[in-house]
Amino acid sequence: MFSLSRIGEVFQQLPRGAFDKLVEELDAQRYAKRFGAWDHLVAMLYAHLGNMASLREVEAGFNQHKNHHHHLGTGPIRRTTLADANARRDPKIFAELVKLLMAQAGRGLLGRKRQEMLYLLDSTSVPLRGRGSEWTLATATRTPGLKMHVLFASRQEMPVYVDISAANVNDVEAARKLPIERGATYVFDKGYCDYGWWSRIEAQGARFVTRLKKNAAVKLVRKRELAHHQDASNILGDEDVKFAYRSNRGQHRNLYDGVLRTVTIHREHEQPLVLVTNDLTADASEIALLYKERWQIELFFKWIKQRLKIKKFFGESENAVRTQLLTGLIAYLLVLLTKAANGCTKTLKAVLDEIRANPFQRRATEESLWRKRRREQAQQATAQGALFT
Repeated sequence: MFSLSRIGEVFQQLPRGAFDKLVEELDAQRYAKRFGAWDHLVAMLYAHLGNMASLREVEAGFNQHKNHHHHLGTGPIRRTTLADANARRDPKIFAELVKLLMAQAGRGLLGRKRQEMLYLLDSTSVPLRGRGSEWTLATATRTPGLKMHVLFASRQEMPVYVDISAANVNDVEAARKLPIERGATYVFDKGYCDYGWWSRIEAQGARFVTRLKKNAAVKLVRKRELAHHQDASNILGDEDVKFAYRSNRGQHRNLYDGVLRTVTIHREHEQPLVLVTNDLTADASEIALLYKERWQIELFFKWIKQRLKIKKFFGESENAVRTQLLTGLIAYLLVLLTKAANGCTKTLKAVLDEIRANPFQRRATEESLWRKRRREQAQQATAQGALFT
């Protein structure tokens, strides 16, 4: 009985027809002879899912399972060919595939709950040091490298928007490109201080929760009465405020005329945390919990950096680095989609660990053989028992 291997089940989540159409539209086979965009994708996903340390390890591990290559629609890997593809193939093909998979995951995982969506916005640096990273120096801040900007749907554990930029791109510059979804909640830190952008979120019918900078000039509109239930025990203040001036830093594009709300939170052994939101109706404790949810995107960044090949790169060029980052995101989304397709209640880490332990194991076949052995053992035991009766 034929059945898919574990890695085959993961690749089954890829929209092959849509990917082939992208390849044609973007002319992604331009420099390929026999190693096409699909072969390239399979090789890089195997590297991420298998936690391979080098291209040599990718080549050796993948080529040991030649009987599986046909079912994956590819062939043997040569590390030099893979290195050339990383250096030369335009990573835009993988960027577009990330968008396709995020849309696919969105249809399946978000469903009808979009009116309740909680989005977390943040960025993480991708440091690049040593020989070969000279191309990052022109846009370097403190550490040469790139920056990954992510909008993350917290309750579904999935990124819904990704942008990879130079290290010196300000977070709020990337945020201004985001489409705002009506009815959604956006949570971000004080690095996204742009009053004009906040006003745009308000105008689109969404709410936001963020931190107020210490030097923000605001004037009190009214003080709210503090709730006395247990969930609000750490709330020190709840006020409606307006900005004292028509713009911040003299820039009229930062104008915010509306009333905002500040919620001051007690923190043990630290200065109180002052949150600001355009939500004038929710309990102060709910606002505090929404901002606490921001920790989930930090866990996402930690997850992909520790469990996928995001920190150590196979190539030194910008092309190779971007390709590896994008295929890492594709690997994450495929694990997420595989978990959802199987109706699995395990954590993403557990699902990835099972794939990684034996990627070419044919689970359904082995389970069928195991059940057959159990039936035979039961029949033998019954027959032996009959002999002694």
